[in-house]
Amino acid sequence: MKLSGAIDFKPKFFSALRHYSMSRFKDDLVAGVVVGIVALPLAIAFGIASGVSPTIGLITAIIGGFLVSAFGGNSVQIGGPTGAFIVIVYSIIQNFGLEGLAIATLMAGLILIMLGLFHLGTVIKFIPYPIVVGFTSGIALTIFSTQINDFFGLGLTDVPSEFLSKWGVFIQNFGNTHLATLVVGVVSLLIIILTPKISKKLPGSLIAIIIATIGVYFAESLFPGLEIETIGDRFGSLPTDIPQPQGFELSMNTINQLMPSAFTIAILCAIESLLSATVADGVTGSRTNSNTELIGQGIANVVVPFFGGIPVTGAIARTMTNITNGGRTPVAGIIHTVVLLLIFLFLMPLINLVPMSCLAAVLIMVSYNMSGWRTVVGIFKSPKSDVSVLIVTFLLTVIFDLTIAIEIGLLLAIILFLRRVMENTQVRVYSEQLDVAEGTDLTQHEVLNVADGVSVYEIDGPFFFGVATKFDELMRTTIGGKTAVVRIIRMRRVPFIDATGVHNLEMLIKSSQADGIHVVLSGVNPSVRQILEKSKIDELIGRDHICDHITKAVAMANKIAAANVK
Repeated sequence: MKLSGAIDFKPKFFSALRHYSMSRFKDDLVAGVVVGIVALPLAIAFGIASGVSPTIGLITAIIGGFLVSAFGGNSVQIGGPTGAFIVIVYSIIQNFGLEGLAIATLMAGLILIMLGLFHLGTVIKFIPYPIVVGFTSGIALTIFSTQINDFFGLGLTDVPSEFLSKWGVFIQNFGNTHLATLVVGVVSLLIIILTPKISKKLPGSLIAIIIATIGVYFAESLFPGLEIETIGDRFGSLPTDIPQPQGFELSMNTINQLMPSAFTIAILCAIESLLSATVADGVTGSRTNSNTELIGQGIANVVVPFFGGIPVTGAIARTMTNITNGGRTPVAGIIHTVVLLLIFLFLMPLINLVPMSCLAAVLIMVSYNMSGWRTVVGIFKSPKSDVSVLIVTFLLTVIFDLTIAIEIGLLLAIILFLRRVMENTQVRVYSEQLDVAEGTDLTQHEVLNVADGVSVYEIDGPFFFGVATKFDELMRTTIGGKTAVVRIIRMRRVPFIDATGVHNLEMLIKSSQADGIHVVLSGVNPSVRQILEKSKIDELIGRDHICDHITKAVAMANKIAAANVK
């Protein structure tokens, strides 16, 4: 990982065209058409669940998907709206309106571009897995909750946004279930579940929508009183024109208010897109350019808000559909957006007939697949710290919101990581004798005699703020053991030292020198020594008191101790 250097922006689309062939195009064409068909119901469903119209969901999939394929760092990544954003998008619209969502998405896109420009693509992959599973499972449960009203046909128009309040209202109104709507939802759900058992290549959600739409159309013709709500009933006649680019007003007050939401969108997009890319690499054997992928995702999220779109990211399910149907270059992703565009231009009137309970069934299945309950069960067999991070992140996502969940989940993970590092970093004290080969693979042991008045302290691990305090406490407790003349601090296993470690070391040297005690450093690696030199520690302690090996340090310390005795 480098935070500087040349811009790492090398879209896979342009490199794929260098050796492109007609046979490759045929494979990409088939894959692109299939993915476009699979993406259609998902784009519509995600748009509605996010609090916008089906049109916006399709526009996002078309424009965002094209830009991800054209400028991304993965050859088979399919971009578009995903379930992960439903909760945060809905919350932003509720609090700041559609213009607030556009600004937050634009800011998130800029954050993603900056992450890619500063070569931070690999850092995102280090976010602890329990956090990812925790908020993904929390999002899944939240999505499931948002579909109960439409699935059961409860007819509620003012459902609380809070999870517990929402379920309280559902429980009170289950007696108002619309039986015909529920039947359509259940049948749609069964079709989605059973279709893969016939053929995994068949898009179950699309087949469910086709069958449910045709069934409801003829059922309402025969029984006019059924009144099963459709997309057209809720949103009216859907437009078939690509929206004109539109601007929005920016102010520092708006930016400050939306920054947490923008950060959440950016982190979610980075995690989901790079996770999808990693899964795809494992199947295809290709290698994703993480920095280019983030820049490509950022470009997509900068552009789509001007067309009223919602956040875009890489979609694992659609990406895997692309791979299994033969897609191997970004051309397949671009073809999938062309398919969606043709549907948008010529078949939108048919979308008006789709039952809302059928879309609810699609999203219920999406939430089930997102839940990853088998992974959750597996993590419960992990250390308690991982389990606690998972539970806290999950509960915060469900009960509060995703922004708080990610912030506190990351903070908790960092704290637990630091605790583990502190537990694994040892500070040992030696006196009288020291085995040079201890802790190494050397078979020949060399025992050094340590003179009276000489103490050896070895730090085994990073010397950062937590360990610096631990080392300081150890020094205080061992000072009175014997009259100290020289203190050797062995640092052969210290990979880095932070500002707190440098400060504590400086205070130790000054207090020791005030008491007439010499301090000798041993085994300092080049990177740590460079930090010490920048901090003027070498001048404070004396350059000759920084030794490259413990034998030299002990010899110097014994000589100083002997001179002190005389």
